[in-house]
Amino acid sequence: MSHCLECHAGDDAEGGLSLIDADMAMSESDSGFAILPHDSSNSVLWQRVDADEMPPKHPLGLEDKRTLKQWIDEGAAWGTSPIDPYATSTSTRAGRDWWSLQPLSEPTVPAVSNDRWSRNPMDAFVLHRLQDANLTPASEADPRTLIRRVYFDLIGLPPTPEQVATFVSNPSDAAYENVVADLLASKHYGQRWGRHWLDVVRFGESDGFERNAARKNAWHYRDWVIESLNADMPYDEFVRQQLIGDQITGGITGAAATGFWVAGVHNTVIGGSPRMRELARQDEIEEVLGTLSQSFLGLTVHCARCHDHKFDPISQEEYYQMASSVSGLGFGERVEQSSEDRDRLDKLTSKLSSLQHELSAIDQTARRAILADRSGGKTALTKPLPAFARWEFDDDFSDSTGNLHGTPVGNAKVESGMLILDGQSFVQTPAIATTINEKTLEAWVQLDTLDQSGGAAISLQRPDGSVFDAIVFGEKDPKQWMAGSNGFARTESFAASQEVDAVTRPVHIAMVYQTDGTIVAYRDGVAYGTSIRKSPLQTYEAGQAQILFGLRHKPAGGNRFLRAKLHRAAFYDRALSAEEIQRSSKTLADHVTEQQIVASLSPAERNHRASLQNAISNTRAAIEKQTAESQANIYTLTPGPGVTTHVLVRGDPANAGEEVAPAGLQAVSGLSGDFDLAVDAPEAERRRKLADWVTSDANPLLARVMVNRIWHYHFGVGIVDTPNDLGFNGGRPTHPELLEYLAWQFRADNYRMKSLHRVIVTSQTYRQASHGLAPEQHAKGQAIDANNRLLWRGTTRRLEAEVIRDSMLAVSGKLDTAAGGPSFIDVSVTENNGTTYYEPLDANNEAFWRRTVYRFNPRGGRSALLDTFDCPDSASTAPRRAVTTTPLQALSLLNNSFVLQMADAMAERVRSEFQNDIRGQVTRAWQLAITRDPSEEERALSEQLVRNHGLAALCRGLFNVNEFVMN
Repeated sequence: MSHCLECHAGDDAEGGLSLIDADMAMSESDSGFAILPHDSSNSVLWQRVDADEMPPKHPLGLEDKRTLKQWIDEGAAWGTSPIDPYATSTSTRAGRDWWSLQPLSEPTVPAVSNDRWSRNPMDAFVLHRLQDANLTPASEADPRTLIRRVYFDLIGLPPTPEQVATFVSNPSDAAYENVVADLLASKHYGQRWGRHWLDVVRFGESDGFERNAARKNAWHYRDWVIESLNADMPYDEFVRQQLIGDQITGGITGAAATGFWVAGVHNTVIGGSPRMRELARQDEIEEVLGTLSQSFLGLTVHCARCHDHKFDPISQEEYYQMASSVSGLGFGERVEQSSEDRDRLDKLTSKLSSLQHELSAIDQTARRAILADRSGGKTALTKPLPAFARWEFDDDFSDSTGNLHGTPVGNAKVESGMLILDGQSFVQTPAIATTINEKTLEAWVQLDTLDQSGGAAISLQRPDGSVFDAIVFGEKDPKQWMAGSNGFARTESFAASQEVDAVTRPVHIAMVYQTDGTIVAYRDGVAYGTSIRKSPLQTYEAGQAQILFGLRHKPAGGNRFLRAKLHRAAFYDRALSAEEIQRSSKTLADHVTEQQIVASLSPAERNHRASLQNAISNTRAAIEKQTAESQANIYTLTPGPGVTTHVLVRGDPANAGEEVAPAGLQAVSGLSGDFDLAVDAPEAERRRKLADWVTSDANPLLARVMVNRIWHYHFGVGIVDTPNDLGFNGGRPTHPELLEYLAWQFRADNYRMKSLHRVIVTSQTYRQASHGLAPEQHAKGQAIDANNRLLWRGTTRRLEAEVIRDSMLAVSGKLDTAAGGPSFIDVSVTENNGTTYYEPLDANNEAFWRRTVYRFNPRGGRSALLDTFDCPDSASTAPRRAVTTTPLQALSLLNNSFVLQMADAMAERVRSEFQNDIRGQVTRAWQLAITRDPSEEERALSEQLVRNHGLAALCRGLFNVNEFVMN
């Protein structure tokens, strides 16, 4: 298995020889029998192996050859046929028995000698491994080193000299535990560890690729990550929210969480041919699946796009099953509100409804009396159908049943109970807060002329106009009404007669959009031509649709305007029946103007009616204000319909194989990958099942991967040194039992990340000294474990780029600790011929002095200082940052404009505390920068530097010492 099946398996086996099945392997071909039982000398397989022709790159060793020859000569006993290549692991690939795919188990804490060293069970596992390697752990780090270490690890900022002095004076366990508790409770904790997570999910604030457009509202995801970590959200819920937060939480929070899906690059230049578009789409799905599987599962699922995974038990079919689960992926912005804001709006809306109901009762009574007078007797009033929104156009653009009040654009106006559309203007409403599926559009239209083409009476569209459904006049067939749609996707001719009456009177036009995609048109209550069904029903997600009057769709221009008078219009979030349409078409004959109603009332009734109108106006104003203040544009997942997915042979969209249903992986022991969904299941259900599978307690990868990831950030390298890959090509765990123990405890503790941090940073392992070891102990450790993978001492690490920048801001006294909100933008943003360019701006701006995690992070908009210290490009995931040491780093810390400004600011801070006391200034500068006093030699050199070149020169020098950039 380990040497043959990589090439000789499946339908496209090399040379047509498949060794999966016994009958196939032992059948005769043109070359003879590949395997002839009891006769190796006449077995072509043995002949080729014996001649070192197979395997071609790595011939078998003598022992393997003897085993193969003996097996053939003894009868080639086969066992299970066909062979399951994923059943067991070999020397060249992982099987379903691979260690990371097995269920979690609780290992026994090992018994160790000298157990007085251990502070918790984690230490016992580490010490046991050290003793097996004949190593001894280092002594505990001094209090100053320890408090700096835990500050930088947990919040990414240095402690103040006063905080260090307090701990040094009482470095007890209780005092240390209080420090840890304070840091975990700090808002800076989420900012520090949020940055780590943003590396993993390759969060950037521009599209990347050629156009690289800015995403100015992507910051909501970053803030959600930070806030969730600060709130100690259980990790399984943290993952679940990122996958389906829009379904389980909704509003701003849910939309922000699902920004995970669109945190990566997005190619907006995909070519004109269908093949190029499909290839770009498949590339996008692969990139997202790769991030999802590496981030949450520690597996490289995306490597199975073109063929079965070469190293892990993941088939190509499973790749496309997971691709089907995310096939509704969409990039864009949504308008959302928080649950608190929705509650406030609901109360205002309820109040408005009550006021409108009271006003309607007065008007209905007056209408009945007026209509009775008209007919000389009592006449029943035709009651309008309940509508989602209705516009009477009596004296304004308001929605008489809801909150979709119109706003005119251009010269659109209401006059004599009609909306006047001049062919150059239109009216638009706010976004519709609910999802719209089946629907009905209705309008009473009187055209200015029959000689116009393409304008719409009423349209339902996405805010950018990319998708729409509308009542359109004369666009494809002259003088005929049609169901307009984007790219005519749902448009066909109704094959009806031409319009002749609409210029002399208002005609009633309705379009009914049914669940199965059928569109039925009506004119004056009678079916208009024949119904059509060209494409599936178009769904409009909550917050992603609005109503237009007089414009086919945005952007405004061309033949999209209508010249007409609208007497009335309505929108229904359901498909009206033919009877309902007929009834509704007759209501205009019962129309009574507002002036007639007011004239028929008594003075007292007029006053009461006026007070109701005033209250309605004030409530509407309050709703509009609340809506404007609470709505947030969020760059996030904008899901489309899930598509039926096929296995693409060799990954080629032009070579589609069998259909596959949404599903997970079968290789995870104890967790079925079957989602029990149809191939055409709704997008939301596909994603929900995927989230359930990923976050299942039966999924051991969820805990193993995150525990290893957190360990990596605390110690500089994970127990498995490839945090994104726990498969065959990844590293092997140095402490497998410890990883298992921590993962088991992590799950048992409800996936609480702060609890895991606390276990790690209070351990004796974490508290070891990195320097000052006895020469013999250091030499022995270097000889046995030079990379300190066994943790026989603490590891000194260089701080990340963001931490270095934030530390400069902190010690200079310039750090703005404001949390959340839009990113600060320290680059110029220039759009030129469709492409966006980003160039650094002068950093001498207080708006730029927030923590670096809040910096606008466009792809390609690099900061010289951050780039020099290995800040990764967000074009791809960065589970491990590069750590380099280069001359450019020293030059940046000497000459970068931001460094110079911070050196000046730090000097000003020190000078304000110690006016003309150079000795005091030097001491304070050293304390602020590296939280210790200078030695006598350092003091003498520092004082001389201050006298000769000024205090800012000393501050700049301190930014360059190893202790400032190392931890």
